[in-house]
Amino acid sequence: MTSTLSPDHFNRDSMRQRLSSERFDVLVVGGGITGLGVALDAASRGLKTALVERYDFASGTSSKSSKLIHGGLRYLQQGEVRLVYEALYERQRLRRNAPHLVTLLPFLLPILTKDGVVSRKIARALGSALWMYDITGGARIGRIHRRLRKKNALSHMPTMPSQRLASAYIYYDAQADDARLCLALARTAADHGAVIINRCAVTNILRSSDSKANGVTVLCDGESIDVQAHVVINAAGVWTDAVRTLENGIDPDTIRPAKGVHVTVPWEKVRNDIAVIIPVPKDKRSLFVVPWGPKPDGTFTHTYVGTTDTDYQGPVDDPQCTKDDIDYVLRALNASVTTGITTQDVTGVWAGLRPLVKQVNAADGTGQGGKAARTADLSRRHLVFTGNSGIITVTGGKLTTYREMAQDTVDAALDVLSALKLEHKSKRCQTKNLKLHGARGFKEPQVSGSFDAHLAHRFGSDASVVTAMMDSDARLAAPMVPGLPYVMAEAVFAVTYEMATTLDDILSRRTRALLFDRHATQQAARTVAEIVAPYANWTTERIESEIVAFNEICEHEIVAGSIAQSDLYS
Repeated sequence: MTSTLSPDHFNRDSMRQRLSSERFDVLVVGGGITGLGVALDAASRGLKTALVERYDFASGTSSKSSKLIHGGLRYLQQGEVRLVYEALYERQRLRRNAPHLVTLLPFLLPILTKDGVVSRKIARALGSALWMYDITGGARIGRIHRRLRKKNALSHMPTMPSQRLASAYIYYDAQADDARLCLALARTAADHGAVIINRCAVTNILRSSDSKANGVTVLCDGESIDVQAHVVINAAGVWTDAVRTLENGIDPDTIRPAKGVHVTVPWEKVRNDIAVIIPVPKDKRSLFVVPWGPKPDGTFTHTYVGTTDTDYQGPVDDPQCTKDDIDYVLRALNASVTTGITTQDVTGVWAGLRPLVKQVNAADGTGQGGKAARTADLSRRHLVFTGNSGIITVTGGKLTTYREMAQDTVDAALDVLSALKLEHKSKRCQTKNLKLHGARGFKEPQVSGSFDAHLAHRFGSDASVVTAMMDSDARLAAPMVPGLPYVMAEAVFAVTYEMATTLDDILSRRTRALLFDRHATQQAARTVAEIVAPYANWTTERIESEIVAFNEICEHEIVAGSIAQSDLYS
C-alpha cells in the first residue's frame, strides 16, 4: 500500500478560506456520521457542498456507539424487518467500500439453563430468529449461523459459568471504529471537492427576501462568517431541535435523547475472542461483550461491554457514564463471567445519546408528545422532512444505515433545488459503490493483530505515510500510550492530515486511547502534546492549555462515574 498525501489535502485554513468566499449548492450542519454521509453523497453527485461542525467530527453520538456494523437482531423481535433488511444491505456495502475499516465479527449467543433445565421453546425461538436474520440478509456476509456444543462455546469465552451454559449459537456481523469511519467520510467528501471544517458553530440562519433559508452564520476561530447556500441541511443529531429553534424561533421538541453507555475492562478479565451477547438480570435487555485491540497471539488488549438504553434528561452537550450506569453493566457482566469484575477493573467508559425521533406532525415537523414505554421500544428508522423555511432536517436512524439516510436527504435537496429553478448537473446517487478514503489499494495484512494490521485497519492505503514518519524520526515510532497499540506518528498524522486541533481530538477520536485506558492516557498526555506541538504550531502556553483541558475532561469523567445519575444533574 502506498499513498502520497499533501498537508493541503484536508487543511483547515484553506477550508475556512473557501467557506467565506464561495457560494454552495448544499450546506450541511453537523459533522457526525449522518452529516458527513450527506456531504459525501452531495459532493459525489457534483453539487458544490460544505459542511460545518461546531466541535470535532464525530464528537457527539457518532464516536460513542457500540462500534458495530450490523442489522440488529433484536429489531426483528420488534417487527422491524424492513429496517433489518436495509441495515444488512448497508453492512455489505460498507464491507465492500471500506474494507480497511469494517471487519467481520462473529457473535456468540449462549443458550442458558434455568435450574439445570434448557428451555426448548427458547432454544427454538433463538434458532428461528437467526434463520430469519440470515434470510433477511445476514447470509450476505458469506456465513450463516450454526449451533455450537457447550465445549466449543466455552472455548470462545472460557470465563462463562459452565454450569449454566447448555450450548450456543454463533452468527456473523461486522465491527468498525466509528470515529475513523466518520473521518474517512469527511476525507472522501473533501476528495470530491467538498469544504469540510470543524469548530465552526452555527449562530444564525440567513434568509432571502421571501424568508427562505439561504445560508447560515458561523462562529469560526472567533470570527463571524456568513456562508451562502441554496439549500441548508440540518444533520445535527441530538442537537437537531437546537438548529430548528434557530430556524423557527420555537423548540419543535422532536428528539427524545436515549443514553447508551459502555464500560471497558482488561481483556484478561473476560477472555472472549469473539463478541458475546449476555442477558441483563431482571431486565428485558441484552448487552454486547466485545473484544478490542487484537494481538498477533489471538488475544486482545481490552473488552468493552454495552450498551444501555435509558431516557436522558441532562444537558445534551455532556452525557456522562454515572455510577448507576457502571453498576448496571457490571452486574450483568458478573452474572455471565466467573472472574468477579469490580469498578477497580474498569479502565474506560463512554456515554452517547441516540437522537431517537418522537412521533412528529407531518404538517409542521413538531413533536406530538407522548412517549413509548422505553427508549428501547422507539424505532431506529430515520426521518427526512423540509421545514417552512426550506431547511431539510434528517434525524433518527443508526450508524449502519447512514448512507441510505444520506441518499434520501440529498434526493430531498435536489427537489428543493429544482423548485428554486436552479440549474445543476447532479448525478444519481454515487455512494452505493464508492470506495472510501484509504480503501483503494488496501490489502488485508497477512498477520492478524500485528502492528502492520493495526495501521492498515486504521489508515488503509495511508498507512505507508505513517510508517514513513516513523522511519524519518525514531521518536515517532515510540508508543503513544503504554499498553495500547498507537504510536506517536499517529498523533502527528492526526494534526497534519486529519484536522485534529486539540489534544482531546487526538486521544479521544483520531485514536481511541481515552476510551480504553483513561489513566494511562492521562499520564501520557503531556508527552503527546509536546511531540505534536511543532507540527501543530502549538506554543508552550498552548501545550499547557491543551493538557489542562484534557485533564479536566478526564477528571469530569471520573467524578461522574462515582456518583448517581440523580445527583449528577441535580
